[in-house]
Amino acid sequence: MNYLDLLTFARGPALSWALALCVAGILLRLFEIYGLGRKADLARPREQTPGSGWRTIASRSVPPPGMLKAEPVTYIAGYVFHIGLLAAIVLFAPHIALIRDVTGLGWPGLPSALVDALAVAAIVALLVLLAHRLTNPVKRMLSGFGDYLAWAATLLPLLTGYLAYHHLFLDYTLMLALHILSVELLLVLLPFTKLFHTISVFISRWYNGDAYARRGIAS
Repeated sequence: MNYLDLLTFARGPALSWALALCVAGILLRLFEIYGLGRKADLARPREQTPGSGWRTIASRSVPPPGMLKAEPVTYIAGYVFHIGLLAAIVLFAPHIALIRDVTGLGWPGLPSALVDALAVAAIVALLVLLAHRLTNPVKRMLSGFGDYLAWAATLLPLLTGYLAYHHLFLDYTLMLALHILSVELLLVLLPFTKLFHTISVFISRWYNGDAYARRGIAS
């Protein structure tokens, strides 16, 4: 298989399979979560707080008081990484064009130079977070194979995308194919690894906020 054939495979059958597995996996995980059910709460609600779940999603997206000072690397690098990754995925013009082709939805993107800078910042932030995980005794002890797999699966699309955009190291066609394949690997792993927190984090925050509000507990 030459480079062009590999790129054609990555853009065609491999992308279709990856998307199908990702969607099926997400639906399966959501079915498992909601299939657990929720015990009826027979206690009378302390107060009526419409939107408490949504407020918790927002409030838990910023550091708790004092934590930014206590764990600056975790929070600053974490925010830089997530902002850079989000920009690279949904605000880069070629990616928006792909999303439009698949879903029919589109929106304005950021200048390519800005997205490129944010992607570099995200890569650096990922490396900083890995170094922090390896040098922090507690985090190193708590980390397992799944944590490092999720880290590598997230880094590869950013790194290969940067190399392809700048035509570095390998033939452009090969690097672009590797970039697309790395994205497809991420899609396949997302529902079945810790990467699923991309979706479950919002569900759990909403649930906790709603439950706490019912008990009259600030969240």
